[in-house]
Amino acid sequence: MAERMAACTVCHGKEGRATADGYYPRIAGKPEGYLLHQLQSFRDGQRRYPMMNYLLANLSDDYLQQIAIFFAAQHPPYPPPVTTEASATVLERGRQLVTTGQPAQRMPACAACHGDGLGGVAPGIPGLLGLPKDYINAQLGAWRNGERKAKAPDCMGEIARALSPEDINAASSWLAAQPVPPDYRPAAAPPKPLPAQCGSMGPAVSKPVTMGATP
Repeated sequence: MAERMAACTVCHGKEGRATADGYYPRIAGKPEGYLLHQLQSFRDGQRRYPMMNYLLANLSDDYLQQIAIFFAAQHPPYPPPVTTEASATVLERGRQLVTTGQPAQRMPACAACHGDGLGGVAPGIPGLLGLPKDYINAQLGAWRNGERKAKAPDCMGEIARALSPEDINAASSWLAAQPVPPDYRPAAAPPKPLPAQCGSMGPAVSKPVTMGATP
């Protein structure tokens, strides 16, 4: 199976661990359902990147699931985080957004969906550690600008549009500066009901949230 994944590992690195430049994200160890959803989105044109769209255009769901299963089972070690250039003020703002959110604006923390340890939740929520700042920044920016979309209701798009560019930079900087623990894995289930309804997660787990609405 590893030989069949060569087209993936050329860019995403051996076992999907990512490459040194950080341009292509780590896909090793991401939840199977999340990987499958992203592969289908690239194939069907919902998520746009020409190389991925081209490579996946004619692949069946069964084949995409084999790819997802393979990389979800890979757990190569993570490198140490790159030294951050962000100020202490920026990092503290990022920590607040990631761990506590903005309760006054009814904006949930990243950890509310991605897990207390930010390792993700099987089958469909990815972990957030071990990713370069520029990659996280770019993905949040793409959601904010409508370049990246998910199945409706697009909870990540809604959250990203409620963030300022400065908030996105702060959250990205803090996440990228965190070391990844040796036992970093997706949780089997969320510790409590998710705070937002997300189409990519299948049936609603909780009531939808409108950012900025009064309770």
